[in-house]
Amino acid sequence: MFVTSYIIALGSNRRGRHGGPRAEVRAALAAIGGVRAVSRIHETAPVGPSIRRFANAVAEVETDEAPEALLRRLKGIERAFGRRRGQRWGARVIDIDIVLWSGGCWASRTLTIPHWHYRTRRFVLAPLAEVAPTWRDPVTGRTTLPLLHAVDRRRPCA
Repeated sequence: MFVTSYIIALGSNRRGRHGGPRAEVRAALAAIGGVRAVSRIHETAPVGPSIRRFANAVAEVETDEAPEALLRRLKGIERAFGRRRGQRWGARVIDIDIVLWSGGCWASRTLTIPHWHYRTRRFVLAPLAEVAPTWRDPVTGRTTLPLLHAVDRRRPCA
């Protein structure tokens, strides 16, 4: 049995059976299991049309599952929590994404690792910096902190 590590991003902006968004994120972490490290839960502005703020966190998870097997299990957890496919970036009880994998890159019809957009999303990079500041992006070779700083530099001054 070969154990590997994944970086998983979690988000919620809708109340579910476990409570508010923060409670949904905590319950999802418990359902995933194998959590080696977890960030604090960040409250972030929504992306897209949703008006509800998100509770976001990142976890490092250890498992012997291959990427596709882990993805199937995570999507099963989303369904069990009441996640339904609908409007892109709309309100959701839970969203769980595989962001990075200690095995480097993975590409299939249903999964791409690293996650396509993580390098531009502060709501992923800020919690990731708490959990794995030196984790290296297998595509760019950059670690988490420089990626976070690059996103922060792009923000317009108010």
